Order: sequence, then C-alpha cells, then structure tokens
Amino acid sequence: ATKVAKLSTRPGLRPENIIAACNDSLKRLQTDYIDLYYSHHDDLEVPIAETLGAYQQLINEGKVRYIAASQHTGARLQEALDTAAEHGLPSYIALQDRYNLMDREPFESEQQDVLTRNHISALPFYGLARGFLSGKYRKGLTVESVRSEGVVEYQTDRGYAVVDALTEIARAHHSSPSAIALAWLRANPAVSTPIASARTVEQLNEIIEVVHLSETEVKILNRASA
Repeated sequence: ATKVAKLSTRPGLRPENIIAACNDSLKRLQTDYIDLYYSHHDDLEVPIAETLGAYQQLINEGKVRYIAASQHTGARLQEALDTAAEHGLPSYIALQDRYNLMDREPFESEQQDVLTRNHISALPFYGLARGFLSGKYRKGLTVESVRSEGVVEYQTDRGYAVVDALTEIARAHHSSPSAIALAWLRANPAVSTPIASARTVEQLNEIIEVVHLSETEVKILNRASA
C-alpha cells in the first residue's frame, strides 16, 4: 500500500498528479502494481469524480488493484462512495485515519457509522497514540524517547488512567499494554486491522501478539478513556 496527495512535489488529488505519483511510486517500490492506493487526504478543490476517474485509469492499466481514503470526514467519505456508485467509478474500500484509546473522535461520532453502513472498514493509524499506550509513560517519570514530545497532550489524568487500565488487563492476559491497546481497536467491528509501528524487535513482538478481550474488558477501557 502507498498514498498520494501529501508529498510536497506531488500535492493534491488532481488526475494528472495521481497518475504521475503512482508511476513514481511503482519505480520506487520496484513493483508492477499497488495493492491498495490511498487518497492521503481530502482535496476540496478537485471534483471527486475526477479523482476517482484517475484511479479508474490506473486500475484499467493494472497499476492499482484497490483504492482507499485517508483523513476524510465521514460526510466526504460518504459523498465519495455515492459518487462512485452514481458514475460507475472505483469505490474506496477502507478508511485510514487516527483512532486509538486517546483519540476516539471524530471516528466514533461520524466516520464509524459511514463505514458500517457501507460495509467497509477502518485501518486506523497511531494505534498506540504515538507510543503513549505502550505503558512506558507514567506519572512522574521522564521518558527518553524521540517520540516523547509527541505524547505531551496525552499526559493527563485521563491518559494515565487509560495506561493503568491497559496495564491491569495486560497482566491478566500475560501480555503487554501495547497488545491490549491494539486488541481494543480490533474489538470494534468497524476496524479491519490497526496500524502500529515499532523501532525494536522487542516492540515488534509486543504489537504482533493478538489478544482477544472480553466485553467487560472493552467496557473498562471505554470508561477509562471516556
């Protein structure tokens, strides 16, 4: 998978830019096709039908198999799906946007309903809230990390309550807070698979572990993060 629209030299979703960016990506990735090509963000200056028309051309040429949206509001995603249906154009099969225990909106209030109604799913990024939900950030502790500045907004009473809940549930599963945070995402029927990143093998082992939460455990995390 790769994206188009935010690279400084290839901005936006105009048809000519989408096609040029795709060809650039194929060369960089050294592949003949892209499985999933994302509109990296919405582009209000370009008619949706024109954007989808460019994807149609790439699909016809065998360069792209499926398309998805990233960082689209629920309303704009629905508009894109409606436009695709009306004009017989390729339709987005998924949405990628920020969603985790610390950032539950606007996904739950407006995007989730669109996904469920149209039978498509989410692949949320920042599944661990920039690493905050890994459990290493605790009240009163200083963490030396290249990402520490990015989690300052989460270092609140609410944030620490979420980490405490994750830690307690992780102990019960002999697992890690990271695995539990991702399990909470997977427990949402609107989510296909969460996205999380790792810098070390130890972190990788934590995020690839699949844990199944009970309804009670999901409710505990919902209350902590409310």
